[in-house]
Amino acid sequence: MKLSPAAPLSVTLLLLLVFLSTTTNAHNITKILAKHPEFSTFNHYLTVTHLAAEINRRQTITVCAIDNAAMNELLEKHLPTYTLKNVLSLHVFADYFGAKKLHQITKGSTLTATMFQATGEAPGTSGYINITNMKGGKVGFANEDNDGHFAATFVKSVVEMPYNISVIQISHILTSAAAEAPVAAPSDLNVTTLMAKQGCKAFSDLLKSHSDVSKTFAENVQSGLTVFCPTDGVISAFMPKFKNLTKDGQSSLLLYHGIPVYNSMGMLKSNNGLMNTLATEGHNKYDFTVQNDGDDVTLKTKVVTATISGTLYDEEPLSVYKIDKVLLPRELFKGTVAEEPAPAPKGSKKKKKAKKSDDEDIQEDGAPEPSPEDDEDPADDSANLNWATSVKSTGWLVTVVLSVICVAIV
Repeated sequence: MKLSPAAPLSVTLLLLLVFLSTTTNAHNITKILAKHPEFSTFNHYLTVTHLAAEINRRQTITVCAIDNAAMNELLEKHLPTYTLKNVLSLHVFADYFGAKKLHQITKGSTLTATMFQATGEAPGTSGYINITNMKGGKVGFANEDNDGHFAATFVKSVVEMPYNISVIQISHILTSAAAEAPVAAPSDLNVTTLMAKQGCKAFSDLLKSHSDVSKTFAENVQSGLTVFCPTDGVISAFMPKFKNLTKDGQSSLLLYHGIPVYNSMGMLKSNNGLMNTLATEGHNKYDFTVQNDGDDVTLKTKVVTATISGTLYDEEPLSVYKIDKVLLPRELFKGTVAEEPAPAPKGSKKKKKAKKSDDEDIQEDGAPEPSPEDDEDPADDSANLNWATSVKSTGWLVTVVLSVICVAIV
């Protein structure tokens, strides 16, 4: 068979399309606004309230930026950080609105959900914003229950990346009594008390008995923390093994159940891959893999696979989930549980080892067995997984490329 003369060019163009599609989906709101000094205060508080990170994780989103003068009016109210976050959340829409769409709204008016509505803190539908085409070509923005008064109007489009992110400027702050209501900061919450009241008292008691570990969990709440809490029955059955660990081993095991980054359930489902933990330090990886199993989210170490069985708390920057097994790191437990072992290569002369008892799995001295994986860098692993996820998202384009190649060959 002969390749068509146009085949190489077609293949090259389509492969270029695939490459571009894998690299243009990402956005960084901090970098976008950094090019516009008039939004520097708004940009700063998106970072302080952790909204910037949440914006960067989402797609099909609109950010209503306000200039420094309008932000100063808001800051004069001296709102606590977590209340300020709710107000700024009203400025992030869970839909894409470019300048053209704003001026051509069906029936002249629409309601759109904001990130404040998504937090669950907004009573009723107070987290929705009314967008209306007004006289003279203006576009008004207000709370759903606005009595015909629009607090802000459209000024200009700042950046449009259809249909990923749109950044527009509006004239004034969007706020409401509900958004400005006092909010208890997650850092003021006692994580161990929260767990104890929700069926994780045994794990909570273990944290309290290791003051250094409890302190580490508390110190990470404000910057972002995800906790996986084995239920009381699970901890009770595991206690004989726990007591056999050294003091340092016990601390590492407990720290292994915390991730120094906030993860909502949706984020865990969409960001499968390796996760570093509070126990990760230098060559001691203490990582595990988050994977989807249908509607379930599983946490897979080299030793055991646990499943998230419930949510105790989920409000950025803190989330706490129940799990059905204790997470066992390879660094502390020798044997690996191969749930689906691969068949041995033909001609292999290796003898099967006798299965060890559960108690023999524990390394008394805490020293991990050598493994080829120990030479890998955790950061590199994460980077590779992120790349793989990006490529996976464009799998349909790869299919198109292969189809075109086949047609060209014929």
